[in-house]
Amino acid sequence: MDFLETKYLYLGLMVFTIMFPLVRSFEHRLVYYKRIKYILPATLAMMAIFIPWDVWFTEIGVWWFRDDYITGARLFGLPLEEWAFFVCVPFACLFIYEAIRYYVRKDILGGVAHYIFYAFAAILLVFAIIYNDRIYPLVTFSLTGIACFLLAYFRPVWIGRFLLMYLVSWLPFLLVNGVLTGNFTETPIVNYNPIHHIGTRITTIPVEDSVYSMLMLLTVVVIYEWSLKRLKVSF
Repeated sequence: MDFLETKYLYLGLMVFTIMFPLVRSFEHRLVYYKRIKYILPATLAMMAIFIPWDVWFTEIGVWWFRDDYITGARLFGLPLEEWAFFVCVPFACLFIYEAIRYYVRKDILGGVAHYIFYAFAAILLVFAIIYNDRIYPLVTFSLTGIACFLLAYFRPVWIGRFLLMYLVSWLPFLLVNGVLTGNFTETPIVNYNPIHHIGTRITTIPVEDSVYSMLMLLTVVVIYEWSLKRLKVSF
C-alpha cells in the first residue's frame, strides 16, 4: 500500500487509534470523558513501568524503529510516536472496557475468568522457563504469568469484564500491531531481533506482543478500578 509508505505512518496510526473513542467519549450514555481524571493516573502509572522497559529493550536491541515511518523526534531513545502509543492504546481499550460494562449488562465470563487466568499463568510460566535464554519471552511471560496468577487468586469483581475486553481488543490489536510489524508495508515500523524472541508470529506480530499487551492493559485496569473504588465513583 503505497500511501502507507510515509514518515507519518506511526503518527497517523496513533491518531486513527484514538479518534473513534475520543469522539465517542462525549456520547451521552457512556459519558466516557468524565473518567479522564481516573484514566490519566492509571495511564501514567503504567507508563512508569513500561516506558523504562521499552527504553531498555530498545537499547539492548530487542526491537528498534525504522526511521522511514517516524517523524524523527525522540525522547530517551524512543520515537515520540512510541510515547503516544502508551497513551492512545490504553485510552482506546478502556473505552472498550467501559462500553462492554454499559452494553453487556451480564458478566458473561465472571464465573470462569479466574480459571482461565490460572491456565494463562501456568502456560506463560512454563514457556518462560522453556525460553529462559531469550529475553523477550522470559521477561514478558514471567511477569504476565505472575500477574495472571495474582488476578485469578484475588478474583476482583471486574475480572470477567477485563477478560472480555482483552478478547474484544484483539480485533484492533491485529490491525494496529499488524501495521507496526509490517503487515501492510514494505518493511516494519517496529523490527525485532530474532535471537531475543521465540519466532512464532500471528501474521507478522510476534506472539510475545499479545502477552505484553495483556500485561499493559491489566496494569491500567487495576489502577483504574482501584481509583474508581477508592473514590466510590459510579456513572
